Amino acid sequence: MTEILSGPWHEECGVYGVFAPGEDVTALTYLGLYALQHRGQESAGIAVTDGAWMDVSRGMGLVNEVFRHQVPHMDNQRIAIGHVRYSTTGSSLRINTQPLIVNYAGGKISLAHNGNLTNAPEIRHQLEQDGAMFQTSVDTEVILNLIARSRKEKIEDKLAESLNKVKGAYCITLMTETKLIGARDPQGFRPLCVGKLDEGWVLSSESCGLDVIGAHFVRDVYPGEMVIIDDSGLKSVRFAPRQKMASCIFEYIYFARPDSVIDGQSVHEARFNMGRILAREYRPKADIVISVPDSGTTAATGYSYESGIPFCEGLMKNRYIGRTFIQPTQQKRDTAVKLKLNAIRSVVEGKSVIMVDDSIVRGTTSGKIVKMLRNAGAREVHMCVSSPPIGFPCYYGIDTQVRKELIAATKSVDEICKYIEADSLHFLSIEGLKEAMTSVNPEEMCYACFNSDYPVEQGETPASAGKYVFEHKKQSVIEIKK
Repeated sequence: MTEILSGPWHEECGVYGVFAPGEDVTALTYLGLYALQHRGQESAGIAVTDGAWMDVSRGMGLVNEVFRHQVPHMDNQRIAIGHVRYSTTGSSLRINTQPLIVNYAGGKISLAHNGNLTNAPEIRHQLEQDGAMFQTSVDTEVILNLIARSRKEKIEDKLAESLNKVKGAYCITLMTETKLIGARDPQGFRPLCVGKLDEGWVLSSESCGLDVIGAHFVRDVYPGEMVIIDDSGLKSVRFAPRQKMASCIFEYIYFARPDSVIDGQSVHEARFNMGRILAREYRPKADIVISVPDSGTTAATGYSYESGIPFCEGLMKNRYIGRTFIQPTQQKRDTAVKLKLNAIRSVVEGKSVIMVDDSIVRGTTSGKIVKMLRNAGAREVHMCVSSPPIGFPCYYGIDTQVRKELIAATKSVDEICKYIEADSLHFLSIEGLKEAMTSVNPEEMCYACFNSDYPVEQGETPASAGKYVFEHKKQSVIEIKK
């Protein structure tokens, strides 16, 4: 993704959890977070328990930076959860790092959360009116307060009751002294999967987090499902009424790693198909196809495969920059583009170039890359984007909530083309995007940032809040023993 807007309370994150008594669960979680580093580079944290005590290490920066000198350590480790977080303006503070650990009447719990609750401000205000105190600005603390106020006995019942009072996007890993719990929102906005170790279980935002520690992929957590893992094995409980699934399409366009599989759909295959269909929709006469690395590369290879135009590495990426080019100020973004990318003159000089990227948000960075290619001698630059124009804000965990800053909200495709100074510009159609999703139902995806069809409105309070009571005996329960 060429750029993402900044704003408070909206971030894309990664969550992880390991239940493996007798194993070094902290080390396993560390490796898992390393595999999920692309989902968040602002902060990282790991919480661990030995069955009686809990400890946490959290900090600002990349996983290897945060844990360079210290990791939470305990003898006889049993359970650990971890979290990586994306940068946001107004909330880039150490106090907002996760996992959070709290003590309450029911004992100790630690919680890590990915997503955004659309009715969190209303719930937070009500809790504050009732005397609750908050130390962070993250939605995670809202959930913890609801859990602490629940009169249910079991932690899974407390969590279920709490989650039925919130609305929006979330995947959660929660740890007590004896249990690891994962939960996914009823629409399935954010991904979460289950893996199996020889003597334990793993929860991960993406399947690539399982591969790195040799865990066997079992399945994705279903929308509205909670998985409870303890010494007796894994138990599955549906905690919310069935709703229409609305998985975030941007997981497949940009956020997830290409080697991950989400809800049965290979991310690499989806992106490759996006590139192929893009080539069918628009194919200018050109000498080479290049990508904006790395997120545009898979689609670019698909475009090359379908069009027969050779793919070349025309832009060199500084591998040590990561995704820190997603910055809150224009000056920082401008500097970061130069640090992150440089054109390879011997490849593009005198050539008509098709440049494939996954999206355009503001257009400022795209314009700078086009200029960079022209300065390196490119004769023509045709930009092809493997997603439709982003004209509407996202309220479910992607940092694009200010519509006036979205270039497609105020300019036509021709106007955007002129703004970035490309010779031509084409966006993949929504129909083409749906066609690229070959292993999932494309009608069970959220395309709100493209067409404003929001599955859950921002600030909407669920009609069932306070009415839908979790009763274990009414749930469909599946037990998986060790």
